[in-house]
Amino acid sequence: MSGNEYQGNVLIVDDDPAILTAFELLLKPHVQSVETERDPHNIESRLKSKAYDVVFLDMNYAKGSTSGEEGFRWLSRILAIDPSAVVILITAYGDIETAVRAIKEGATDFVVKPWQNEKILATLSSALKLRQSQLQVAALRTREELLIADLDQPFQDIIGKSVAMTQIFETIRKVAGTDANILILGENGTGKELVARAIHRFSSRKVNPFIVVDMGAISETLFESELFGHEKGSFTGATNERMGRFEIASGGTLFLDEIANLPLALQAKLLAAVERREVTRVGSNKTRPIDIRLISATNMPIHEMVVEKKFREDLLYRINTVEISLPPLRERTDDIPLLVEHFVKIHGRKYQKPGIEVSPATMELLTDYRWPGNVRELQHVIERAVILSDSNSLRPDEIIFKSAAKSRAEELQGEYSLNAVEKDHIASVIKKHNGNVTEAAKELGLTRTALYRRIKKHGI
Repeated sequence: MSGNEYQGNVLIVDDDPAILTAFELLLKPHVQSVETERDPHNIESRLKSKAYDVVFLDMNYAKGSTSGEEGFRWLSRILAIDPSAVVILITAYGDIETAVRAIKEGATDFVVKPWQNEKILATLSSALKLRQSQLQVAALRTREELLIADLDQPFQDIIGKSVAMTQIFETIRKVAGTDANILILGENGTGKELVARAIHRFSSRKVNPFIVVDMGAISETLFESELFGHEKGSFTGATNERMGRFEIASGGTLFLDEIANLPLALQAKLLAAVERREVTRVGSNKTRPIDIRLISATNMPIHEMVVEKKFREDLLYRINTVEISLPPLRERTDDIPLLVEHFVKIHGRKYQKPGIEVSPATMELLTDYRWPGNVRELQHVIERAVILSDSNSLRPDEIIFKSAAKSRAEELQGEYSLNAVEKDHIASVIKKHNGNVTEAAKELGLTRTALYRRIKKHGI
């Protein structure tokens, strides 16, 4: 057996001490652990206290017994406790009829004494591979069950109950069951990929791949190779043939993120593949059909780019049969408390700080901030606050924003009270913008409503 093979726990059950010793010495260098047992009546307690990957089971225990019936009875008991148990029967009285019966009744293999060491090791190797496969299948089945459970919780990754998000959820439900091409618009951090994944998850393609391509990260020289694939020897470094993202995603969903970053010359090649529903690998003349659901996304003003001739109008028509615009977080402030609680729970669990809460003052601070980085920024702020917190409640001074206004306020906190600093700073920013509340709110990182509330609070 090679050192790369699965090494498991082995139990040997035989009433002959010499057999047990010989087995243990032979197998010990090749497995994680070897345990021996003379009394088959102890099998049940052993199996209930430890998981064995392979059980070597003698078939005859009573003095003078040669029928093998005891072995079949104990085999039945083992499989009743663990139906997936890998059991190898051993006996000095083997024949074809007994071997066939052993396999029919659930044994993995059958070994006759006296044995050849090479035969035992080969049998063990095969048994361990079978056990490893069984464990992998069980893990995949569990994962599948968890995924199905997730599917029963609509949009569990997208948090929100605001009117804007309710409309987004309704749109996802309507379009998911179709094969319509979708274009998702929104600022950085608004959750465009989460929406794309939700559409795929609720589509008829959900059991097939969801492939993500960051269009802004692909160089022009590698564009065709990455998306359409290449043949061996088609260019320097092409040592093997390779499928492109379109082929890999065939049958499933292809998500083209930051599609507006694609240069015009490459937009034409992308359009051809989408229109013809086929690709040609680099270095080949053979076309290959593709079957994909296309979802694209961008944070750029793509419609303005069409007017400015920076994005092909015909490609835009192809990719946005349905268009979904995600609102920035500042336009759905009703969702901020839900998001805060969600991220506090996630990061509290991650950093072993369960039960951590958010004080009312902290929640007000978080709700009033404009969140230029949207949900992604909120998550980072909460994660940092959870890490730095030394109590069960997040305080306002544990919330660190990146905005210049917040940084300036923090610099002054050592000299004045927080209220005095806030009043001073708001007044100076409003003066700077000649009384323009909208511009002042932008610089302060607040919504207009929040700024008006503070103006009233401080009597400015």
